[in-house]
Amino acid sequence: MHTEFEDYLASQTDLPAGKILQISSMATLRRLKRNEMLLSAGEVCRYKVFVINGLLRNFHIKPDGNEHILHFSPQHTWTLDVESYDKHTPSLINIEAVEKSTVLLWAKPDFDQLLSGIPELKKFSERLISRTIYNNRNRILTILSSTPEERYADFVNAYPDYLARLPLRMVAAYLGISLKTLTRIRHAQLQREAGIMDK
Repeated sequence: MHTEFEDYLASQTDLPAGKILQISSMATLRRLKRNEMLLSAGEVCRYKVFVINGLLRNFHIKPDGNEHILHFSPQHTWTLDVESYDKHTPSLINIEAVEKSTVLLWAKPDFDQLLSGIPELKKFSERLISRTIYNNRNRILTILSSTPEERYADFVNAYPDYLARLPLRMVAAYLGISLKTLTRIRHAQLQREAGIMDK
């Protein structure tokens, strides 16, 4: 079936192999090109998504054209628009592949059936939801209480490999700062690092 996903689920849960295969068999594999949309604002989010490899981003476009990136989803993470998925309402966000990516999709009726039939999967899903809530709360607190420099430092510490994978405009949109501000912060950091190396 989908070996990498099955290995992931085996490492994260105590599900027996048969149940893991059952979950895996109900997923559809999809390969995304760089910058390809998986969900566009206005569409209903109908799938639970697992990222096998690559990198996705969830983002909102304001009327003035500026973007707000809610989060990135690297390999071995899950993503969707929760409200649209749960309520069957048009999504306010877009989900796009930042780089060439491979994902698994479960249609909501199929995943709901799996949740009701496999209690351990339901518990695992609830743990993931709780973790997401904690992460979102911490991110909101960071944005509300930190300077742009502190936000950037937190981002680099939390996601050290992202800078090589993301254009700076996306990093700025995630941090809630302008590209000009981010460029200034990075320039100042490089100067500090150069000064340390010269000593």
